[in-house]
Amino acid sequence: MTDQDTHFVLERLLRLRDRREPLVAQVAEWVGAGIIEGRLEPGQDLNSVELSRRFDTSRTPVREALMLLEQEGLVEMKARRRPRVAAPSLQDIRDIYQVRKNLLAMLAGLLVERATGEELAELRTWVERMRKLADDGDVDAYFWSHVLLQERMTEIVGNATLKQILDSLALRTLMLRHLSLTRVGRLAYSIDDQERLLQACEERDGELASALIAGATVRALRAVEEQLEQDAARSRKPARRRRAAS
Repeated sequence: MTDQDTHFVLERLLRLRDRREPLVAQVAEWVGAGIIEGRLEPGQDLNSVELSRRFDTSRTPVREALMLLEQEGLVEMKARRRPRVAAPSLQDIRDIYQVRKNLLAMLAGLLVERATGEELAELRTWVERMRKLADDGDVDAYFWSHVLLQERMTEIVGNATLKQILDSLALRTLMLRHLSLTRVGRLAYSIDDQERLLQACEERDGELASALIAGATVRALRAVEEQLEQDAARSRKPARRRRAAS
């Protein structure tokens, strides 16, 4: 996995090639990757002055980039407040995963029907590379490889409508998908899921493939819920200490 692969995914999903101003694309890509990979946390302020200095530009390209990310659900911009990283509610997250689970089940079923033996061999090689990344504990590289694997699956299936709907959810889910993989043990579970899914595809068992990918999506949601619960518990502890001290 390379920075070029990250660039490819964000460039396509954010439609950055359509931007006339290169600095808008650069800022949007840097902030977008930071949000997805957790370097910029939900609720964190995005200081346009600091971003302008980082990219040696005026605040106009920065604002355009943040507005672009707002359209995709990654940034919140409200009047008389600094832009900040979006913090979706738990119910929003559950709703997104419910839709995603059903779309991916459809994708897996179509993959079984339409993938050639050569294309499945390509996916097998891909998953073998992901196994090494998982064994090495490289969360970021594994995550982006997984993103590209699912992109390749949608290309093989060739259903333009399904791909368009998945793309519309993609940026809203990437941050959550990365978060789920940071949980202890999740990389091992995830790669096991990918190997079982591919085996079901190779055996041309569409019902099993759909069930496996749906189950993997539910487990990813549970990992996100657990992480958010832990984060919330940590944020409450200082408040309790302050009350006790007073």
